[in-house]
Amino acid sequence: MAGPLTGLRVLDLSRVLAGPWATQILADFGAEVIKIEKPGEGDDTRGWGPPFLTNADGSKGDAAYFLSANRGKWSVTIDMATAEGQRLIRDLAAKSDIVMENFKVGGLRKYGLDYDSLRAVNPQLIYCSLTGFGQTGPYAQRAGYDFMIQGMGGIMSVTGQPDGAPGAEPMKVGVAFADIFTGLYCVIAIEAALFHRARTGQGQYIDVALLDSQVGVLANQALNYLVGGKPPTRLGNAHPNIVPYQTFATKDGHIIMAVANDRQFKEYCAIIGLPQLAEDERFRLNRGRVVNRGELIPLLVEPMKTRTTAAWVAAFEGAAIPCGPINTIDQVFANEQVLARGLQIGLTREDGVQVPGVANPVVFSETPVEYDKAPPQLGDGTVKILSEVLGLSGGDIERLRREGTIG
Repeated sequence: MAGPLTGLRVLDLSRVLAGPWATQILADFGAEVIKIEKPGEGDDTRGWGPPFLTNADGSKGDAAYFLSANRGKWSVTIDMATAEGQRLIRDLAAKSDIVMENFKVGGLRKYGLDYDSLRAVNPQLIYCSLTGFGQTGPYAQRAGYDFMIQGMGGIMSVTGQPDGAPGAEPMKVGVAFADIFTGLYCVIAIEAALFHRARTGQGQYIDVALLDSQVGVLANQALNYLVGGKPPTRLGNAHPNIVPYQTFATKDGHIIMAVANDRQFKEYCAIIGLPQLAEDERFRLNRGRVVNRGELIPLLVEPMKTRTTAAWVAAFEGAAIPCGPINTIDQVFANEQVLARGLQIGLTREDGVQVPGVANPVVFSETPVEYDKAPPQLGDGTVKILSEVLGLSGGDIERLRREGTIG
């Protein structure tokens, strides 16, 4: 059965991660995604390895990084710096529903590929611009990258070991946190704009920024400051508003404890052999445990070392107390729940090469996600898209190739 966005066409002028992450989701949901790439080079992330995929002839293929964000798309290689290339992209925009781009502010105007230029040929177009700092403000012209945005946007100030602890320093998240969330916000905004267009017939311009998105997902930490007036600090694996909600060393490793309410704390204390702690007025309620964290946690450390992680998990799960191990990535993909949910997928390119992937986490009851196209080899859709979408003849395409307009 076709995906929920079947029939929509996306012109993808983005590269690296945030933009491609958004358009990959749109492709997963059924949209036709046309990824415009520079002839002979393509998206920078094709070379961001190792590791690299091995091609059918044994040569080094695209980097795993590129493969993570580009399945379901057609790669069309067009030289945007040429007048003919610009005309081809405008013609594709005229036949598209959505344009996704992540050039610097105003960067596409000189090519005639900015929103005003493309709206003139397609008034119903939804045009999403993704930048580091947005289209306005004193930083608008600056380039933005995930690592620096994590720092500027506050998440690193609350991530890492607390001052005075071994290894204490601000720490970034282990994946491109700001990029991924910004890509998700782009998808949300695009789908909202599609609903608006369905009701009114109007397209619109969408301005999404990495910094805005990073600040937006500070969530309770932002409100802890705005309500309490005190900037949150790094707590390692502890939680600023719930105690005990952190990692503990066990007999053979570590365990995550997420004791989220007072009932769970009482049962937790009984299981670890310290039932009296749940009756102590300092610790009986969560608000007291947060205030008296420094007194409580040392009392829990040694008892938690008396059993293995697996033994603790069995004991706590029996009492419906949230807990779990800390899995390595290989353990994640071997986990029985991950296997049951089908989160590892495999796609086959036209040349027979197998490309692994991670499933989209959304499960639709009526329009399930279908994975029918592996991440594209550079230019794999050039002839197909130019002929089928723009109606160019084989002779036209060959002329454009000789002139260097296409790859």
